[in-house]
Amino acid sequence: MKNYEIYGDFQENIPDSEQFLVISFSPSSIPLKQRWRNNGLSADFVADYLTTFFPINENEPSTIERQKELKGAVSYIANELLENAMKFHDESIDSTIQFRIHLLNENVLLLSKNCISSKYWPKFETIINDLVTHDPTDLYMTQIEKLAEEEDSNISGLGLITICCDYGAKLGWKIETNTENKSVLTVNTMVRLNV
Repeated sequence: MKNYEIYGDFQENIPDSEQFLVISFSPSSIPLKQRWRNNGLSADFVADYLTTFFPINENEPSTIERQKELKGAVSYIANELLENAMKFHDESIDSTIQFRIHLLNENVLLLSKNCISSKYWPKFETIINDLVTHDPTDLYMTQIEKLAEEEDSNISGLGLITICCDYGAKLGWKIETNTENKSVLTVNTMVRLNV
């Protein structure tokens, strides 16, 4: 019996690659306000790291633009994944938040892993199902209208929708049930970005 579900474009077996980076965060080590600042720094670091694999050729102006676009996309996506992982991580669980980036032939894979309380799952599952089954542009407009009407909406999915709309990225999730504690779910989020 499997203890997980796959949604969207999630690749379980990532091919071996010599270009990858893994970062782990202890969510309880610093206060939330400081964590938000660190997310941006970490996202920028990951984007800078990745651009070293796409060097600029002064004789080809397109390489400058390509590196700039890639850096912006990776920084935004990494920041969004880290913010979501930090914001929704269940701090009562003794588990680190993990972030990984893999450079494959034509793709960059960005992955985050965190634990959430199962009480948040129904709302999150709705967002995931919407992202998997609806056109991202239509979903973006619908979500903007919803946010304008609702005062308290801390789980909107707008950042994930933006990743699809602005960067043409593919999203996927692997949601694992903790065999020892059914009230805890491990959320593995994957973003596949073409390069």
